[in-house]
Amino acid sequence: MTQRAGDWFKQALRDPEQSMACSAARQAAEKAVKALHLHVGQEAWEHMVARLLQELPESLQVPQELVEKGKVLDNFYVPSRYPNGHPEGAPFEHYGPLRSKMAVDYASEIIEFVHSQMA
Repeated sequence: MTQRAGDWFKQALRDPEQSMACSAARQAAEKAVKALHLHVGQEAWEHMVARLLQELPESLQVPQELVEKGKVLDNFYVPSRYPNGHPEGAPFEHYGPLRSKMAVDYASEIIEFVHSQMA
């Protein structure tokens, strides 16, 4: 069994110093889509953004591109937060500015879609 204590501890030291943009962006998209479910009178217990988007009423016409972006964000659900989400290394060692920007951009698009549907 690989020794992972160091990875866990390095991530614990790093968590307070960074926003963990990939994880936060994914979570923001999840919350926004859950808000839309509530807005249209549905309950949503799912955590996966793509599935939440797919389970919205057909009348909302969710663009397939947003579902695909939700799938990308869903890949950040566990690995961006927990060291055992990767074969080795702490999460901050796997995520940098490019992934963070992409995650924030994708989440922003989903949030904007939700906003337009709730307006």
